[in-house]
Amino acid sequence: MSQPIIEVRNLSKRYQLGAIGATSLREEASRLWDRLRGVPHPDAREFWALRDISFDIQPGEVVGVIGRNGAGKSTLLKVLSRITEPTSGTAKLRGRVASLLEVGTGFHPELTGRENVFLNGAILGMTRAEVRRKFEEIVAFAEVEQFIDTPVKRYSSGMYVRLAFAVAAHLEPEILIIDEVLAVGDAAFQKKCLGKIKDVSSHDGRTVFFVSHTMAAVSGLCTRALLLNKGCLELDGSPDQIISRYISTNTGQNGEISWPRPDEAPGNDRVRLHAVRITSGGSVTGDVEIDRDINVQIYFWNLTADLRLSVSIHLLDKVGVEVLATANLPSANLVHDAWFGRAFPLGLFRSTCTIPGNFLNEGTYSIRVILCSDVNRFELATAEVVSFVVHDSGEMRKEYSGHWLGVVRPKLAWSTLPIDATAVTPPSTSSP
Repeated sequence: MSQPIIEVRNLSKRYQLGAIGATSLREEASRLWDRLRGVPHPDAREFWALRDISFDIQPGEVVGVIGRNGAGKSTLLKVLSRITEPTSGTAKLRGRVASLLEVGTGFHPELTGRENVFLNGAILGMTRAEVRRKFEEIVAFAEVEQFIDTPVKRYSSGMYVRLAFAVAAHLEPEILIIDEVLAVGDAAFQKKCLGKIKDVSSHDGRTVFFVSHTMAAVSGLCTRALLLNKGCLELDGSPDQIISRYISTNTGQNGEISWPRPDEAPGNDRVRLHAVRITSGGSVTGDVEIDRDINVQIYFWNLTADLRLSVSIHLLDKVGVEVLATANLPSANLVHDAWFGRAFPLGLFRSTCTIPGNFLNEGTYSIRVILCSDVNRFELATAEVVSFVVHDSGEMRKEYSGHWLGVVRPKLAWSTLPIDATAVTPPSTSSP
């Protein structure tokens, strides 16, 4: 096997919490003396963003990094990009590195777009002639032709990201490091960026290392994924394996999640979420038979009198692709929700959405919850809070044991009728 292009060994990064000078000089001197003597001295103000992480990445791999907010993903990328020094351990990168970690990374705000393209090329070690050869392609990809000679401090965040990504992707680095910054761009540009990532890895053989909360992007692009949890590397494996672990460990696996106290629950001073439950066959469950109805119950506190609230859910599959969205709006309901449009008094409420049996295919699904006032004012929007698994052990398994395609598998009406049976000559069964 070839030498790893990224080699990380026992990497740790510690930050000091609290204000500078919060302790006395005497305390600091005592702590320093203890450390010099090798005496353990726990510090409640220390925070380990990364803890003893090790992995290798081979040339040409596309590796996604997944984890909750605060798991250490961005810190890892900053260490690999040489923006932050590790507290201990090593990170060796063999090749030219281009990083896109936040809007405007590597750009000088007073310089024009044109000047920043050449500046970034120089930082990557490219000659002016090499950058000039790629310049038109970069500008066309970024769609900023009209503003290329304008100082980038006047760019919108979307223009900033488009040009920064175009520079990072086109100036031929061996390693491309990308944070969730692409989420700033519009949907069309995100799609174009993902296509470019695929091209530079599969056609040019370059290594891509990126953080994303979009599970579909990780599943579709990556050959491998890392799962970070509280600064530690929890799992290193295939994208589907990592995504499945991430979803199962960050949602209510048993079909239920709750927040007993309003001050600890998602929401604001107007509305708070109390619980989300999946019920089927009359009980709370995380395992549902394919032919049974699935009830998604959302419990919430209304903390402000006379709010006119609406409730909606997003249903996602195991890689984060949105299967459907539904709300208790009259136009979206088979049965009108009598509470829609009414002024809610203070108190605890429950909204229930029923997904019919024989609709979803087998697989793992998760739920996001959104509560709005006056239909379009967001009061709260969660990430995936609860998950469930749809199983099939019924009659269809006796007819076909494979995996049905798609995320829905409804039972639809079929019929086959002869139009003119006498007009069809059956094939001969006689021997030649």
